[in-house]
Amino acid sequence: MDTRPNLILLVADQFRGDCLGIDGHPDVKTPHLDALAAQGVRFPNAYSACPSCVPARACLYTGMSQVHAGRVGYEDGVPWNYPHTLAGELARAGYYTQCVGKMHVHPLRTNLGFHDVRLHDGYLGAYRRPDIPACEDQRRADDYYWWLRGELGAAADPGDTGLDCNSWVARPWIYEEKYHPTNWAVSECVDFLRRRDRSMPFFLMASFVRPHPPLDAPQCYFDLYDHKELAPPWRGDWNLEDQARQAGYRCDAQTAPLDPEALRRMRVGYYACITHLDHQIGRLLTALREEGLMDNTVILFVSDHGEMLGDHLLFRKAKPFQGSARVPLFLSGPERLVGRGVRGELAELRDVMPTLLELAGAPVPDTVDGHSLLHPTARPYLHGEHALGEDSMHFIVTPTDKFVWYSQTGRELYFDLERDPHETHNAAADPGCGPRVDQLRRLLAGELAGREEGYSDGQRLITGRPPQNVLRAVQP
Repeated sequence: MDTRPNLILLVADQFRGDCLGIDGHPDVKTPHLDALAAQGVRFPNAYSACPSCVPARACLYTGMSQVHAGRVGYEDGVPWNYPHTLAGELARAGYYTQCVGKMHVHPLRTNLGFHDVRLHDGYLGAYRRPDIPACEDQRRADDYYWWLRGELGAAADPGDTGLDCNSWVARPWIYEEKYHPTNWAVSECVDFLRRRDRSMPFFLMASFVRPHPPLDAPQCYFDLYDHKELAPPWRGDWNLEDQARQAGYRCDAQTAPLDPEALRRMRVGYYACITHLDHQIGRLLTALREEGLMDNTVILFVSDHGEMLGDHLLFRKAKPFQGSARVPLFLSGPERLVGRGVRGELAELRDVMPTLLELAGAPVPDTVDGHSLLHPTARPYLHGEHALGEDSMHFIVTPTDKFVWYSQTGRELYFDLERDPHETHNAAADPGCGPRVDQLRRLLAGELAGREEGYSDGQRLITGRPPQNVLRAVQP
């Protein structure tokens, strides 16, 4: 019998790094995740270097930086052709590999080395267009959609709530809770535990769409927060109020809603989705205990990116700020395997792959840029970015501060994260900060030297160069 540990990767979509009770959040309740984190090692300085779904998942699945993965912005329809993937390497090492939930790859049913995928990618309009081949149409290719229609009839659609997949509008789930995609994902995970090959160690990736919109948790979770006084969003002296006003009442804008009640309802819906997810993870933990697996199983919890949630008048992701770029990350399991405590070094999604490969006793491919989190890392800073039209940006973050540069306008921001963890004051022009800003600017210029976009000549940053979402290395 193979005695190597079982590995579970819990991935939540659009889950802010501060939205754990154990992280000190004043409102959201996450009892099961808190208990897991307390039985392991937590990394409060974990980031998504390219914080939106597709580029973040490329880093997560390959262990590469966003530059080497070639995805520096969001773009659907680009084939996923990589020499190595996390699931593929674990399968090669003798693990049975199972994915349940969101992949967000192209083509839609690309398995990336998993032996089996039970797919639910959320409400991706890109895979509902009339020009999509029938086998790739989400309403057929997505296992959750297929199952839901088998349960409730051919006309059933999770979009019947009227909510968009990038909307700040929130309302409770309209069907029985057991039909919610979060519940479905856990049910599929529990079924996998029943039908697995017990002679092999397993790798299970449980990849949840929530708390990514639509914000549609069951009613009882809305009830937890509806009548509670919630902490307000963070505001800074650098916030662009004109940008928010120009977006008006667009439900899928990059800015938060103008209506204070809509803003509060959005936060209620987001927290409701998180606690619903937490309780379903508790259900999975119960199944693991009943199977007698907890003594030889390591669980890694992470998100692909965060959510601005009204901070600084912003909504969604693809931003350099803490709400968008900082993610929750912890390892939980037997102390002999993962240790205990809180570690303050910088961590990133690329670190997940080498960490799990080391736990499996599998070699780490040379293409991997990340570092195993089983050992202290000496990463002095992290370069992050996201192509987003006029809002395209790059940032350098350290454990203590952050420099942000907007490539199309030249706008610069500097935050002292020790004194100002919520980024309320742009200190770029403050007396005494100039030398540090210059130092971080030079670091960024070095990181961007030689890039095909022409953002830097190696010594200085060059404003106005056209951004691109996908680098030539992965273009079809």
